[in-house]
Amino acid sequence: MGIALAYIYTDWFDFLKGKAVDYSAPFYWVTDLADEAEDWADNRMMSRARLIQENEQLRTELLVHKRKLQQMASLAAENVRLRELLNSAESLNDRVLITELIGVSPDPMVHKVIVNRGSDHGVYKGQALLDASGLMGQVVEVGNQSAQVLLITDVTHALPVQINRNGVRLIAEGIGDLYQLEINHISNTTDIRVGDLLVSSGLGQRFPVGYPVAEITEIIVDPGRPFVRALARPKAELNRSRHVLLVFDPTLAEQG
Repeated sequence: MGIALAYIYTDWFDFLKGKAVDYSAPFYWVTDLADEAEDWADNRMMSRARLIQENEQLRTELLVHKRKLQQMASLAAENVRLRELLNSAESLNDRVLITELIGVSPDPMVHKVIVNRGSDHGVYKGQALLDASGLMGQVVEVGNQSAQVLLITDVTHALPVQINRNGVRLIAEGIGDLYQLEINHISNTTDIRVGDLLVSSGLGQRFPVGYPVAEITEIIVDPGRPFVRALARPKAELNRSRHVLLVFDPTLAEQG
């Protein structure tokens, strides 16, 4: 009898203890909720910080790749210009020297540039400078490793030219504008048209004959005067060319 009662009591006690464990579980869960919330907040902060860091890293990598693309585009464009320059050099009968512009006059009224070739490379005063499109100017000062070139657009520069279509001789003068030359004292009866190509005439013994100089863009007629005036756009890209050609004329080289 005593054993039976003990058995019943034990089962009943275990039943109550199990229920107590079940009922106390939510209290443990609520107690642990603060720690879980803190862990969740920490993880969220770490994830946000990691995302910000990754975002900054990706932005940096993107900028690096964009810079590389820009350099590649610049190199590709430069290769095109060099090929044009080499093709131009091959079409010339005179000996040429490829050089690079390394300086430009800081005075906007003075159209002079510096090239990285000098007397050590055979450069001489009066030597013509061209790019792939046309005549740019002539050497006016020579150092050992560099030379100074006066551009055809400088206000002090005047260049004997002729109309390629008919051989009419004119003088193209610089007016301080990289995009324009002026031709004055043209007779009213002169056969000159918009679109005519002007080339070097060789007169004055400063430039070889036949190099493209400019294209006539406008003819200005004053009915009360016996002469007309014309404007022409230089064929050379005076504000863009970097790699250029120095042309050797044997007669000028001897004089220089």
